[in-house]
Amino acid sequence: MSFSEQLREAGRETWEAAVGHRFVEELWAGTIAPDVLRRYLVQDYQFCDAFLALMGAAVATCDDPTARVVHGRQVGLVAGDEHAYFHRSFDLLGVPEAERTAPERTAPTEGFVALMDTVRADASYTEIVTVLVVAEWLYLDWASRPHGPPPTDPIARGWIDLHRGPEFEAWVAFLRAELDRTAPQARDRRRVARRFAEAVDLELAFFEAAYGG
Repeated sequence: MSFSEQLREAGRETWEAAVGHRFVEELWAGTIAPDVLRRYLVQDYQFCDAFLALMGAAVATCDDPTARVVHGRQVGLVAGDEHAYFHRSFDLLGVPEAERTAPERTAPTEGFVALMDTVRADASYTEIVTVLVVAEWLYLDWASRPHGPPPTDPIARGWIDLHRGPEFEAWVAFLRAELDRTAPQARDRRRVARRFAEAVDLELAFFEAAYGG
């Protein structure tokens, strides 16, 4: 079992609770309430700047030139396709500019932004990749599990499609490989494991917060 698999296995209960969350089931079924989806997307958009900065830190701290190029290409995709998705969705949902850029952040949103900022400031490539792995792998997991036909709603369908498919699968496989490659040289593998677990906990809490919890 690879190191990344060991980390997921150690927190499998929380991981499974996240990927099988009510939000995921309702998103796939096309039954998610508009206010829940709106709340979720507004909060998720608050990650974008910190997430891009974290990806930039991966570019800066990566020890392998070939891997650095992969990271750099993904930065462009997130800054392009994903940002465009948010703005299209906000337009369809009628989200005003102030709510897009300066909403009251939930505790899980604040926690995840703080985690990304802390890991970036520490400048540990392995820990940076660890947080990226959770953010991307967990989403690939719920977006690629069989749920029947995708929803017809363009917002729900678009969010699912952003997190599945061959290109996204390759990106997640790359991140996992980078975590597995660099973990043996990490300054503190126990801290890497704590970062992974904290990120998974926050992902589950983030889904819960979409319902006002």
